[in-house]
Formats: sequence, C-alpha cells, structure tokens
Amino acid sequence: MRDRNDLGPWVRRFLLEYLVVERNLARNTQLSYRDTLTLLLPFLSRQASVPIERLAVQDLSAERVRAFLDHIERTRGCGVVTRNQRLGAIHSMARFVGMHSPEHLAWCSQVRSVPFKKAAKALIGYLDKHEVEALLRAPDRRTTLGGRDHALLLFLYNSGARAAEAASLGVSNLQLGTSPSVRILGKGNKWRVCPLWPITATALRPLVAGKDPDDQVFLGRTGESMTRYGVHRIVKACATVAAERVDSMKGKRISPHTMRHTTAVHLLRAGVDINTIRAWLGHVSLDTTQVYAEVDLEMKAKALASVDITDLPATARARSPGRSTTIMNFMRQL
Repeated sequence: MRDRNDLGPWVRRFLLEYLVVERNLARNTQLSYRDTLTLLLPFLSRQASVPIERLAVQDLSAERVRAFLDHIERTRGCGVVTRNQRLGAIHSMARFVGMHSPEHLAWCSQVRSVPFKKAAKALIGYLDKHEVEALLRAPDRRTTLGGRDHALLLFLYNSGARAAEAASLGVSNLQLGTSPSVRILGKGNKWRVCPLWPITATALRPLVAGKDPDDQVFLGRTGESMTRYGVHRIVKACATVAAERVDSMKGKRISPHTMRHTTAVHLLRAGVDINTIRAWLGHVSLDTTQVYAEVDLEMKAKALASVDITDLPATARARSPGRSTTIMNFMRQL
C-alpha cells in the first residue's frame, strides 16, 4: 500500500479482500457493511473538513464514531439494533486494519472500545391459525398474480424461509414429486432441506411449469426476478386485506419474518422437538430457536393449568414498613 495512513485504500481492501476473499461472507452481509461505510465516509468528511479521498485513518477517531452513531439514531431515526449493526461493521474494519498494520494497533483499540448499546428485546410477533388462514385467503387465486401470491404465502408458512431466501429460490431447488421438498440456501451459505406439504407442492407447480432449472420460482409482475422487497410488499398487501376480515389482525405488523416466527411457534405447538425446528429454520445456535418456547402464551397457559396449587399455604400479609431512619433501611425497602 502506497500510504498506510490513507483510509480509502483500507476501505477497498476491507470490502474486497477481507469480506469476500478471507471471510466469504454472504452477499447481504457484504452489502450491509458497504452501506455502513457509504454513510460513514461522507459524515467523516464533513466532520474533519477533508475530502473523502484524502481522509486518513486517524480521522476515524473514537469520538467521531460516537458522533456518527448519535447521528444515525437522532437524524436518521435508526433504532438501537441498526446502530449496533453499524458499529459492528466499524469494529470489524478497525480490527482488519490493526491486523495488517501494527502501527495502527493503538488506533484500532480506541475505535473498538466504543461499546454496543444494550437494546430492549422486542416481542416476537406471530399469527394464530385462524389468522394464517385469513392471510392465505387474501389473494385472488382466480388471477395469475393471485395464484403466485397464494403460493408464496403458503411457501413462507410451510418452510419458514426468509424473504431473501424465497426471492432467490431456484426451480432446481424444488422437488415436487412423491415426497415434495425444497433446498434452501440460507445465512452463511448453508443449505438446509425442508419437506413441503402436498398443498404447497400443488400451488408451486404452475409457477415452475415450462421454466429452466436455473430460473427463479417467484417472479415479479413484469416477469423480472423478484427481490426481498417484493416479497415484503406482497405479504404486507395481503395482510391489509386479511385485517379487514379478522379483527385480531388489525394493527398487527405482519412481514415475511412474522410468517417465519409463525412457522416456528406452530411447529412447537405440534410437538416438534426444538432441535428439529432449529434445523428447519436454519439457525446456527439452539439458543436462537429456544426463544420460541418462551413466547408461546398458549403453551405457557397449559403449563400453568397443570400445576396443582391447592396445598400451598396462604400468602402472609405484608406489614407496612415504617419510616426509615437510615440509608441502609431506605435501600432495603426499594
């Protein structure tokens, strides 16, 4: 590298050498890191009053990283999760620079000392069975696009696929014979196989008829390849129609990931073991799947009803605390 203090060459090496060659990260992950730097570099240029091409590594100080994170939260309206994703990309690039340039180790340590912000865990939203049925009835199956939308919703519910996985699904990945199944390429470039219901296979057959194995299953209105944003649009539109018929769906934010959560919860209710659900959804860690066992209110209610509390002693009536006279007593009463 001509000048190891220039930031631009490090950014290029990070995006092309580290993410693609060394790590072979998924395309969506590469785009996420790229988007972070696309937002970061113009911000640094304004802060340092230096053209982007002349930015130095030291211009990316820990103080400016904090200012950038505050900017994306306050000005751009991003949440804590997005803020932490942006910071993770910056940490990763700082580590890459430090690994290849020992003179920047102190700088790397300072940038990576910027902490992640703790985010409140959002409740996982899922649909009950009657809500899923209403959603599947929303498309007008008498039309070609309605048949496609119905097949897409049924596929999402059956497989628990992510929006990007459904959008990129190829004809060659489907097996619609006597034992229907689908091969899905998920996060980390890992393949998983999911069985398909006969009704799902029946809905998918018209979409793959006459197509080459390399073609995509789900296409847009004009025949172009569908994107994950197109999948989101279809699910949202069908959810709006279904909400007009089912009161419990009004005000619910329904997305392709809601369908994925619904698949997991319904499998759990059906008695499928948690490890099989992990493989079904393509989770790397069992801890990620375990969250579904914590959110299912129906299973919690059944567990509560099975507990016999008739022999428990009555709860003693708490005495009203007197006026505290010491700081230690005060803190014990908090």
